[in-house]
Amino acid sequence: MKAPIEPDKIVVLSGAGISAESGIPTFRDNGGLWHQHAIHDVATPAGWARNPQLVLDFYNERRAAAALAQPNPAHVALAELEQRYNVVVLTQNIDDLHERAGSKNVIHLHGELAWARGTSPRGLRRHIGAAPIALGDLCEDGSQLRPDIVWFGEPVERMAQAVAEIRTAAKVLVVGTSLTVFPVASLVKKARWHAEKVLCGLDVERRPAGYTLLRGAAGNIVPGLVRRWMTQAPTH
Repeated sequence: MKAPIEPDKIVVLSGAGISAESGIPTFRDNGGLWHQHAIHDVATPAGWARNPQLVLDFYNERRAAAALAQPNPAHVALAELEQRYNVVVLTQNIDDLHERAGSKNVIHLHGELAWARGTSPRGLRRHIGAAPIALGDLCEDGSQLRPDIVWFGEPVERMAQAVAEIRTAAKVLVVGTSLTVFPVASLVKKARWHAEKVLCGLDVERRPAGYTLLRGAAGNIVPGLVRRWMTQAPTH
């Protein structure tokens, strides 16, 4: 039996486009990070095994840049939704801009720059903020620290939780994602058919069935959508 929809629940699925408006480079766009670095060199277990220093340098640079970036109007507006709704943010982004804007319930599906974890099977995590990771920096169990990022070929450990969240949402907003990275892109199909579903983006190549497309920058579109949803919030 399916869990019932929660009338006051909104699930947001966010991607690189929303962070790009805060000055954080995307990976896939023209001029993005994948055009400067080969995916297999910096975002796979094999790349880590082959040249851990290159991988650490890459993510140390990303971490420093993310720490300097500031939330934009879309991040801020999504946080304001929590005044009237139960909001869950499912993000593919590895920065903490949602949290710094005020969002309280953020699920990072691809990991977090501000955290490191050990390379032993225990996978112990440590919050490092904007600090770099160096070769020789060890976890509590004596293993080398690595970025707490989900690399290509590694499982997305919180997918089951993400599916459960989106299946009970009355409203779903997909913002700033190309919907080309799986399995996370498959989440759009998990929303219930009678939920209100909105897709916001600048370069949307395909619109999932049942979604209303709002084409434009997140910082321009999302605040207006949030204002409308705030007026529709259920009364308790």
